[in-house]
Amino acid sequence: MSPRFLWYIPNEARPGHRGDDVVEGHNSLETLTAHARALEEHGWDGALLGTGWGRPDTFTVAAALAARTTTFQPLIAVRPGYWRPANFASAAATLDRLTGGRVLVNVVSGKDDLAAYGDDEGDQAERYARTREFIRIVRRLWTEEEVTYDGEHFSVTGSTLAQRPAAREGRPHPPLYFGGASAAAERVAATEADVQLFWGEPLDGVAERIDRLRRLGDRLGRAHPPLEFGLRVTTLVRDTAERAWADAGARVAAMAQGRVAADVDWSAAAGQRRLLDLAARGEVLDRNLYTAPGRFGGAGAGTTWLVGSAEEVAASLRDYQALGVTHFILSDTPYLPELRRQGERLLPLLRATGAP
Repeated sequence: MSPRFLWYIPNEARPGHRGDDVVEGHNSLETLTAHARALEEHGWDGALLGTGWGRPDTFTVAAALAARTTTFQPLIAVRPGYWRPANFASAAATLDRLTGGRVLVNVVSGKDDLAAYGDDEGDQAERYARTREFIRIVRRLWTEEEVTYDGEHFSVTGSTLAQRPAAREGRPHPPLYFGGASAAAERVAATEADVQLFWGEPLDGVAERIDRLRRLGDRLGRAHPPLEFGLRVTTLVRDTAERAWADAGARVAAMAQGRVAADVDWSAAAGQRRLLDLAARGEVLDRNLYTAPGRFGGAGAGTTWLVGSAEEVAASLRDYQALGVTHFILSDTPYLPELRRQGERLLPLLRATGAP
């Protein structure tokens, strides 16, 4: 398949996410629409919209942006428990039909403020068991006439959607992205997800995980098309490598002095711990994977950065693609100027070869 290139739209209640410079109206419909339309104009396929209690509702934001665009594909992050599977399957199928098949879904199982919206869950194994049931029910409702499912966490009886997603060849329903690095998460990814997302790990770590997930899917009897793989990473691109590294160093220095707010604490997540451990291997890994941000509050996709000229960052992304990665979710701040800069300078290099 052709690679998919997405950005990140910060649907945040507070301004300044990862140093973004938009303050007034940062989360207005006009501002967020400007991001989505600029993504269309600069060659991006769409953008990830994160989720979490305390943020503006992700699905509502995605629906509003989809209504104001024509090709923009929202990657909508959702949490089992915040959504019941049948409710979500219906909402997503409806939006997918209304947009002509532009919906993408990212199923998130990480910790959240569950009590705030009346949810509850057990340990890690139980959390991922619930996620497995959620994905199974959603997929069946999108593809079957009538569904009855009696699970430990979710049940539906004689459930039928009024409208199914906008299916087409090679895409029977919105693709289901999924992240997680624990053993429990990998079992769900290997058997249930369409796309496994990685954060910015070195090439050897990504290669190891791809191989393990493929073998795990074979061993557990994966019943769906082969699992695909994606990379979510910060890309700091400048005209020259010297300028890029100078800017990266200055930004990390600002983080160290507390002038850039620290990210949400992801330290309990297995994938985050893998990223934080990378600093012990060196400050720069592979061609240009910068590990220093994680030492000063960078987390998630902001823990490691690919730093350099457009040509150098494109070469690094091609290295991941050679391993089997075909979905790329990139970002840098300030978000709107950078999506334009990277759309003009980085994406043409990636599109020119048909792959990063």
